[in-house]
Amino acid sequence: MCLILTRLAYSEAEFRGQMMDAARAARNTSGAVSTAGDSVLNRSMMQLLEHVDYRLITGGEDLEAIYRLRYKSYLRSGMCGPIASGMFTDRWDDLPNSYRFGVYFYGELVSTIRFHYISREHPNSPSVDAYPEILIERLARGETFIDGTRFATDPDGAPAPGVLPFLTLRLAMVASLYFGQNSVLTPVKVEHSNFYSRYFNAVQRTEAKEFPGVLTRIALFEIPAGENMRLTLERFPFFRSTPTEQRLTFANPAINRLTPLSIVPTAKYYRDAA
Repeated sequence: MCLILTRLAYSEAEFRGQMMDAARAARNTSGAVSTAGDSVLNRSMMQLLEHVDYRLITGGEDLEAIYRLRYKSYLRSGMCGPIASGMFTDRWDDLPNSYRFGVYFYGELVSTIRFHYISREHPNSPSVDAYPEILIERLARGETFIDGTRFATDPDGAPAPGVLPFLTLRLAMVASLYFGQNSVLTPVKVEHSNFYSRYFNAVQRTEAKEFPGVLTRIALFEIPAGENMRLTLERFPFFRSTPTEQRLTFANPAINRLTPLSIVPTAKYYRDAA
């Protein structure tokens, strides 16, 4: 019994240490690239992913849960006003090219994000409506994009400060490997842009302006795919995924599925699967 308790105590202490490492690495958002910092971040994220699952959500109580999380997050940050239902949803949620995800840590919902895969054939998304002067012509030329919106987190449920953006935006990297689009669109507040520039080499395409459905002004940033994606995955291996994970995540939005599809991150298996 003493041996078992000692091991449990060690595991808890080890886990707390991992969380502290993750928090320190995530807070390192200075402009300079730190190889040592990247190493700590990679190790910490790989450990956190052991306890994460992603769920493609299309209906039922899980869908209501992510709408409530959006509302809670946006109300707290001033992105929306009071809504009687306590849920934040919009006209883009149920489009056939829409993918809504919940990110779960030890089975608890901690963040959510939505993607639209947009192309000449499927040109509908929030960013197309907000920035037509940037995107309409490019779509007509045959370019394709992942449009990431409605990112919301529950800081009270975060395993460590600052890690939820990494755990959540990993899905954008999975999407890029699956769809092979030209770039990922990230409409964000300008004050948050340093994170996207530092870790994803995001490029600002517009000034901050009104964005559909929210009260704050939002600027469009673009994360190029191709060589930039290759370098990002090389620098941050926890963003990698196997083809199986990519297919499970994005092969079918399944708008009418009531039971969410739960997907386990495969970054740790990438080397064996390659």
